Amino acid sequence: MTVHSTDKTIFTQRESEARSYCRGFDTVFTSAQGSELTDAEGNTYIDFLAGCSSLNYGHNDPDMKEALINHLLENKMGHALDLHTDSKGEFLRTFEEHILAPRGMDHKLMFVGPTGANAVEAAMKIARKATGRTNIIAFTNGFHGVTMGALSATGNGYHRGGAGMETQGVTRMPYDAYAEGVDSVALLDQMLSDASGGIDAPAAIMLETVQGEGGLNAASPEFIQGVEKVARKHGALFIIDDIQAGCGRTGTFFSFEGMGVMPDIVTQAKSISGFGLPMALVLVRPDYDVFGPAEHNGTFRGNTHAFVTATVAIKKFWADDAFQRELAVKSDVLREGLAAVADLVPGAFLKGRGLMQGVDVGTGELASAICGRCFEKGLVIETSGNEDQVVKVLAPLTTPMDQFRKGLQILRDATTEVMAGRTRIAAE
Repeated sequence: MTVHSTDKTIFTQRESEARSYCRGFDTVFTSAQGSELTDAEGNTYIDFLAGCSSLNYGHNDPDMKEALINHLLENKMGHALDLHTDSKGEFLRTFEEHILAPRGMDHKLMFVGPTGANAVEAAMKIARKATGRTNIIAFTNGFHGVTMGALSATGNGYHRGGAGMETQGVTRMPYDAYAEGVDSVALLDQMLSDASGGIDAPAAIMLETVQGEGGLNAASPEFIQGVEKVARKHGALFIIDDIQAGCGRTGTFFSFEGMGVMPDIVTQAKSISGFGLPMALVLVRPDYDVFGPAEHNGTFRGNTHAFVTATVAIKKFWADDAFQRELAVKSDVLREGLAAVADLVPGAFLKGRGLMQGVDVGTGELASAICGRCFEKGLVIETSGNEDQVVKVLAPLTTPMDQFRKGLQILRDATTEVMAGRTRIAAE
């Protein structure tokens, strides 16, 4: 029997101060299955974080695991740069058959470095090369990564402060409903149309349909359509960053489905591998596939092991609409459960859509207290938002309904206890 150490000294001694999630969940995790985590002391936790939406299909899916183990046992390619491999070919054929063709998409797939930020970097570079322009329009509260190019498009001042220098090449505009009474699309169009509007002609306009780290701000279809029209009118590429909101998180494979838009470029990472393995890609319309060989380079362009698991994930969950129908039901259950939580906090309200929803409780301090109490009660859940004031649910999409409801009940109980404690303190 394996004995796991509960000693956390090595982490504080040798791991950088940049570590983050472990500060809120201060235990040593040792195993995981489905939507459940286990730590070194044998405690189990329901996972409502899912690797920040990198584990949409849960931990250690048995079919993906079996395919990966067989790949290893057969001495298949482990690392292949961007060489042709049978694993990559099978992934490309599967992606075309079950994802692109049913949605009428003609996009080429570009495999980039294994992070979402690298996909964003590539997308921005493609737009600039294709148009000969340099400016990118991004939006308030957007989060696109923390490497230098992607960071320039990220709204969060804390993260931009980590650059240690000025970030350039991006003009930021108000996201949908950012300011009451402001028509963001009309404002953007007016400023781009005005020779004295002060905004350089953009190479691209880039956005998330639901701002995950920005606080689960969900744009309306009308806003998304309007932004696309502005992009077309002014000769800019239309980029949707679907890194966190994609792969079923909002209820459909792409978060923009059903909105009547067709992005020129789509970025994907996180759950695209299906198994939590590092993988990112850029979908680009053929007219804008402008890079020469290795012009956007990297040793880990594509992940052979991720190709194996991603192929299984697509065939298992997206070959028909059964999984998508399940997500619609869970979305309603989530909304109902979060509404009960919001009722416990004066002024709280729901945000997001699909299986990417949460409750804005007003302050980061309160949201943190609720999440901390959840952890004590066996639920891993995090915050988001410009002040971390949103309690955000990112449960694996495959979470069994009874476990899903149990997690929501823990969240409700934790909120009740935190609010009762505050009432008691106020009375004293």
